[in-house]
Amino acid sequence: MGFFNIKGINWKYIFGEIFLLFVGINLAIWFNNWNTSKGMEKDKVVALEKIEGEIKANLDQLVKDHEVNQKIPSFFSDFDALEAEDGRFVTSPETMGALQKKYPEYIREVDSTEVGDGQYAYRIDSYINLEITDLSSIAWEISKSTGIFHEFGYDCLYDLQSLYNTQDLVKNELNKATEALRNTSMKDLVRTLGILKQLEEQLEKQYRDMLQNIKDCR
Repeated sequence: MGFFNIKGINWKYIFGEIFLLFVGINLAIWFNNWNTSKGMEKDKVVALEKIEGEIKANLDQLVKDHEVNQKIPSFFSDFDALEAEDGRFVTSPETMGALQKKYPEYIREVDSTEVGDGQYAYRIDSYINLEITDLSSIAWEISKSTGIFHEFGYDCLYDLQSLYNTQDLVKNELNKATEALRNTSMKDLVRTLGILKQLEEQLEKQYRDMLQNIKDCR
C-alpha cells in the first residue's frame, strides 16, 4: 500500500482570497453606481440648461407678441366708441388723425365725406395682423422622453408641468384667435384675445418665477 503525503488546507489563504474577491466586486459595483450617478447628474444639468434656454426664448417672444396683439381690442374699442352711420364712422378730422397716428399698422386708407358741424363720415380700410407666438416645448418633451425629468425633484417638476400646461392653453387660444380672424369674426377675435391676455400674463409670471428658481432644481 502506497503512502501519500497529504498537505493541510490553507484556510487563511482561501478566506483571504474570498475577502479580496468580495471587496473587488463591491468596489466594482460602487464605481459603476458612482459613474451612473455622475452621468445622470451631468444629464440633469444639461437638461435643465436646455429648459432654461427654452423658457428664456419663449418669454422674450411672448412679451413681444403680447404687446402687439393686445392693441387689437383697443383698436376696435376706440372705433366702436365713434358714432357709426351706414358702416362709416362719424367724427372730427382731429379725432381721426389721432386714431391714424395711434394705429398706423391697422389703418390702410381713409375715405371721408363732410356731414356738417365740423364732422366727417369716414370709411376705413383696415388690416389686422395677429402675431402667432412660437412657444417651444422641445427641451421639456426630451427631458420627459429620456426620463431625466424624474431627477428634478417634486416641487420643480410640479412647477414645470404647470408652466407647460399653461403654455399649451395659450397656444390653443392663439389657434382660436387665428380662426376668428380667418372667418373675419371680429367679436370672436376680441373675446378670444381677452381670454388670451389673462393666460399670457399668467404664463409670463410662471416663466419669470421658474427662471428665478430653476437653480433649486439642480
